[in-house]
Amino acid sequence: MLNWMDSLYGRSLMRLTSFTDEEMLNLIDLAGQLKARRHAGVRGDLLKRKNIALIFEKSSTRTRNSSIIAARDEGGGAEYLTRPDIHFGKKESVKDTARVLGRIYDGILFRGFSQQTCEDLAKYSGVPVWNGLTDDYHPTQVFADFLTIKETFGSLEGVTLAYVGDGRNNVANSVMMGCAKCKINYVCCCPKELEPDPKVLAEAREVAERNGVTIKVFNDPIEGVKGANVLYTDVWVSMGEESKTAERIKMLRPYQINMDLMRATGNIDGKLMFLHCLPAFHDYNTEVTKESGALEVTDEVFESKYSKVFDESENRMHTIKALFVSALCDRKSV
Repeated sequence: MLNWMDSLYGRSLMRLTSFTDEEMLNLIDLAGQLKARRHAGVRGDLLKRKNIALIFEKSSTRTRNSSIIAARDEGGGAEYLTRPDIHFGKKESVKDTARVLGRIYDGILFRGFSQQTCEDLAKYSGVPVWNGLTDDYHPTQVFADFLTIKETFGSLEGVTLAYVGDGRNNVANSVMMGCAKCKINYVCCCPKELEPDPKVLAEAREVAERNGVTIKVFNDPIEGVKGANVLYTDVWVSMGEESKTAERIKMLRPYQINMDLMRATGNIDGKLMFLHCLPAFHDYNTEVTKESGALEVTDEVFESKYSKVFDESENRMHTIKALFVSALCDRKSV
């Protein structure tokens, strides 16, 4: 029987601090239950007649398709809206758009640039709003990451995760806070120029200390990954920063995840996995990598037994479904 916390009903997700530690863990458990149910061939009606607006300023493969199928699997609907489709932030303010869509839809998932835009949608729409990615945070990704770790290792507690690359991007910010809240030791391996924002780091360390885990920053990737069970990376150039491509490749080349770095963990024959939020520049089959070759991860690692990136990708759908269900379905009526 599906079970989730009553306190999640009607709630928005701006960043991981929107939920308590217990609520975050409960939502990961719910995603696992929904995944098992779908794999058993069950399609439900927990979102029957619920409609969700998907406002996307940034392109997407996983978030878009995960959201649409998550709603459809449980009898709901999702409408994909890009800037050319609506007057969002141009002819009409975010505030006015939020008040219009909030009277039509039961929830809104936003994927775009400004964190403030996401927060304004939540403030004025009157319906739950979920952050599908902003320049500052990517909370929905972390739920999928942690479901994957739990499925692979059986538990989150006691795990050490090393994030290698751009330590102050949206994914790194959310993974760091997620580790603190879920009792995972976090290590950031990055150049000094790309270390976490001091305020974001201090906030996560306060939570980590409360939960008895550590958050460390290393500029030397070989030293930093020692003892890690999870090596995690993201693209070296985030959307909107394409003009910095050459600079970032030069700066981050020493932080590529390859088999030598996997071995440096000391866990190559034990408890070890590789994660990436995707897309990944791991081979020569993209416009970016035709000349440069693999960037943040080598094909050898990406295609290895340690790689759980496609489990992680699938889990985007199950965890987004859990967010929709917990916020829009009154558990007492199920």
